[in-house]
Amino acid sequence: MTDHLRLGVNIDHVATVRNARGAGYPDPVRAALVAAAAGADGITAHLREDRRHITDDDIARLSAELTVPLNLEMAATDEMLAIALRHRPHAACIVPEKREEITTEGGLDAAGLHNRLAPLVGELKAAHIRVSLFIEPDARQIEAAIRLGAPVVELHTGRYAELDGAPRADELRRLADAAALAAKNGIEVHAGHGLTYDNVGPIAAIPQVRELNIGHFLVGEALFVGFDGAVRQMRDAMDAARG
Repeated sequence: MTDHLRLGVNIDHVATVRNARGAGYPDPVRAALVAAAAGADGITAHLREDRRHITDDDIARLSAELTVPLNLEMAATDEMLAIALRHRPHAACIVPEKREEITTEGGLDAAGLHNRLAPLVGELKAAHIRVSLFIEPDARQIEAAIRLGAPVVELHTGRYAELDGAPRADELRRLADAAALAAKNGIEVHAGHGLTYDNVGPIAAIPQVRELNIGHFLVGEALFVGFDGAVRQMRDAMDAARG
């Protein structure tokens, strides 16, 4: 495998630190520019309905200042659709969202929400925004993505990241099988959630995976090695696993 595996850096939790004090720093847009200079192929930002980290102004500034693609994570709501259509990011990843959750707890039920998702996917695609669905590594959800006409799925790696030993190996097989099924049906495969230097290798080695989106770990690691260093080390780990 010599194909380039893209790294999308999620800068949400730079905004979380900023918002803890209500100050103007640290600036997530500055972090995005540092990440891009350090080897990130794109920037991901989740504009939550409660605006707990990324804000509308952050999205406007990212849209204006980034020189790499912006991936807007968004709930399947009319408000978020309108924001996406206004800013026209490179991509929009539709994710499940609950107000009470600390972080995204699982994949989107694309199969159960088909009627809600279909018009959103259609409008985003008509605006030339690349649509991604954040889903579990499950054949039923892959089949739903096919029916919806989504060009990309992002496989939830959170369960893989939480497990050890044989259960982790089983989950890795699920991820690999889901990636193969999606790619076989013409869907580009991304993956993310809970990935670190220690666990990213087996995911990066799945040949059908084209992009990893990683954020919280990198923001935490940046406290010790700087954001530039954290991104570069993740890039190195991914490249080494890809071979």
